[in-house]
Amino acid sequence: MDLKMIMAFVADEKTEIVLEAARNAGATGCTVFPSVRGEGLEPEKTFLGLDLTSQRDVLMFLVAAPKAREILETISKAGKFDEEPGTGIAVQIEIEDAVGLKTQEEALIHEIEENL
Repeated sequence: MDLKMIMAFVADEKTEIVLEAARNAGATGCTVFPSVRGEGLEPEKTFLGLDLTSQRDVLMFLVAAPKAREILETISKAGKFDEEPGTGIAVQIEIEDAVGLKTQEEALIHEIEENL
């Protein structure tokens, strides 16, 4: 099965918007790691030891490779990643092999065959 993983690092207020957009674009599921923290070029500010950064969620999608770019562009647009600084970033990674996808196998195969 030809798969890619899309990882999106999303401002928590954009999580549901990005999830819905990904599903509408063909993603069959997602794993969400809520409330993670990251750091950009400059260290984040604190006040009396409290972190002032907003929370981020990490969304991981295993998708049919032929649909990966479309899903990536769709979530970028829905999350306004290029228009609003700090809203999120997303990357896609080639997957060599995967197990544990039996419940999604039929949908993934359908997505691959549809794009051949």
